Amino acid sequence: MMRIDVLTLFPEMCEGVFSTSILGKAREKGIVSLNAVNFRDFSGNKHNSVDDTPYGGGGGMVLKPDPIFNAVEHVLGITANEEEHNRSDEEVSVKPRIILMCPQGKTYNQKIAEELAQEQHLIFICGHYEGYDERIREHLVTDELSMGDYVLTGGELPALTVIDSIVRLQPGALGNETSAITDSFSTGLLEYPHYTRPAEFRGWKVPDILLSGHHANIDIWRREQALLRTLERRPDLFETAELTLKDKKTLERLRNVDKPE
Repeated sequence: MMRIDVLTLFPEMCEGVFSTSILGKAREKGIVSLNAVNFRDFSGNKHNSVDDTPYGGGGGMVLKPDPIFNAVEHVLGITANEEEHNRSDEEVSVKPRIILMCPQGKTYNQKIAEELAQEQHLIFICGHYEGYDERIREHLVTDELSMGDYVLTGGELPALTVIDSIVRLQPGALGNETSAITDSFSTGLLEYPHYTRPAEFRGWKVPDILLSGHHANIDIWRREQALLRTLERRPDLFETAELTLKDKKTLERLRNVDKPE
């Protein structure tokens, strides 16, 4: 079973998501253990403060190192004493990836999701205020991740987004195991269009190929549509997408469709 711990000042934000939809079902099935840890409980001071003014001056407050280190060590202590859950010695000794959600981190993508989905234990640190004491980065975390070039109030929403993308890749988490494989970005391309009943709605018809029952031709059509949609909306993905020779020929034809003869 995969274990994910989230260090946060707002555990209630996490628990609602952990109990809903795919995450909630995966939790119920025992596929993943999801835990929110309030690191204010590990402040070690009577005021339960977890932040302080920065050395050298400047605006904003900085998260102190001791509550974060103490909380991580507490989580690792819990993990080390989980024999009652039938974890093997190898599983107990596994070192977790400790992930800091921050603007300076590597931009998150599906490739990273697939990599993290192979881990047995992940710990996410969600900050607030101006930033983190640098010693947290230097001596505790293994990874720094960013959701993009914009500013959010804290790290909870980014962490939950990452967790959702990881858990859905766990075997048994999705009702249809092929869903994760065909999703946008999983193949390096955007996903092809989908249709369902009715076959005609307000004069708009489902493409005839999808009603033909010819699955080989449907697969060809879907691949071409994925290439076309990626070409139109995210051509940058072709820089890293794995394309077959047939894909390349199809892509060249699609690129030439609107060119004058």
